[in-house]
Amino acid sequence: MGFLNKILKKSAKSSKQAERTKPDLKKQRKEEKKAVSPKEEPTIAELKDQETEAEKGEQKKVVKKVEKKDDTKDAYRILSRPMITEKGTYLAGQNKYIFEVATNANKIEIKKAIKAVYGVEPIAINIINLPGKRVQYRRIRGRTKRRKKAIVTLPEGQTIEVYEGV
Repeated sequence: MGFLNKILKKSAKSSKQAERTKPDLKKQRKEEKKAVSPKEEPTIAELKDQETEAEKGEQKKVVKKVEKKDDTKDAYRILSRPMITEKGTYLAGQNKYIFEVATNANKIEIKKAIKAVYGVEPIAINIINLPGKRVQYRRIRGRTKRRKKAIVTLPEGQTIEVYEGV
């Protein structure tokens, strides 16, 4: 019995210590959340108050409007890569860019992906489905994979820098 009493005493001590540390962990987590909380954007009323203060000759506060980028997580699944070809360079002079896209993507998804990744609103999008070709290497026959191309037309004055790394 003496041996079992020792085990029971140890387990009682460890449970008391665990109870003491749990509230401390909760407090630490709450403090971390407060410290890491995202900055809130100023409301329209706050901006108007700042303008009136500036007009009165008080301290001027400079508020920078930061544009939020769209979520690009799904955009990179839709846009596979820009196609850098001779025809593509000619079309770039007309503000048209060629991209290889996912085979199940449609024009609306491609438009959203271009806006999310490059920050440019396309005017028009044309899609071309390319079937796989039959190929033969010695005695082995097969097919290349099918692809989908998108020709993205941008408004005048806006460009996409796709030739930077080439």
